[in-house]
Amino acid sequence: MTPRQLSPAWTRLWHRFAEVERNAFLDGARFFAPSLPAVFSWGLVTGVAMSKSALTVPQAIGMSLLVYAGSAQLAVLPLFAAGLPIWTVWLTAAVVNLRFLIFSAALLPHFSYLPMWRRTLLGFFNGDLHFVYFMQRYAEPGYAPGKEGYFWGMALTNCATWQVSSLIGILLASMFPDSWGLALAGTLALIPVMVSTINSRSTLMAVLVAAVVALLCFDLPYRLALVLAVLAAIAAGMASDEMANRATLRAIKRGGGGREAGAPQPGDRT
Repeated sequence: MTPRQLSPAWTRLWHRFAEVERNAFLDGARFFAPSLPAVFSWGLVTGVAMSKSALTVPQAIGMSLLVYAGSAQLAVLPLFAAGLPIWTVWLTAAVVNLRFLIFSAALLPHFSYLPMWRRTLLGFFNGDLHFVYFMQRYAEPGYAPGKEGYFWGMALTNCATWQVSSLIGILLASMFPDSWGLALAGTLALIPVMVSTINSRSTLMAVLVAAVVALLCFDLPYRLALVLAVLAAIAAGMASDEMANRATLRAIKRGGGGREAGAPQPGDRT
């Protein structure tokens, strides 16, 4: 038997992928590694919050594995505790996760060549932070060697860290006193994640507008402040991008000075 035949099953599976995809996978995992402390802390806080809510430990574990969306999980916990109808839980989770519609639309040009089941799998493992990192690296749509591997390197690293930390929080929640203030801890855990995604003026504008709207609408019922903040952030980001594009066009026009390329002007030497 050859060394490959003697290797473990996971090694044989790893070598089934092209070398460029394997290298890109490792590159993605290494690039995402500095973000792991923030992901771990956020997952830990979410796990503790689920365990201390109306959910049992098995229900909390199932929610962490199947839902895999920290903001949505935390948003629906008060609804479970209040005994509200299940449709309000589904609606709240859907609204909180509306941003993934935009993420999916942005990823489609990059992975449209994949079959539906693989695109669905990509969508399930997609997340805020590695989506931003992926879009920063790959500006051009369409197939590129290593593109899918790079995405999976970040996505699976993020997912593994999240699930481990979330399960630790669920199983060890009794060690964390309620007086620590889990809501504040969750907010503090999210700050590094949010700050790392601010890489342009439009993103900064969206964050500032969302913060202002969320504060002004804080007292609205059913967490409508979150819905309005998301919509306001999208509108602010789009408006900021449009203004930046117009400013660029004006600068180009001013720089050209109205001269046509190659056309002789008065005073030019012949």
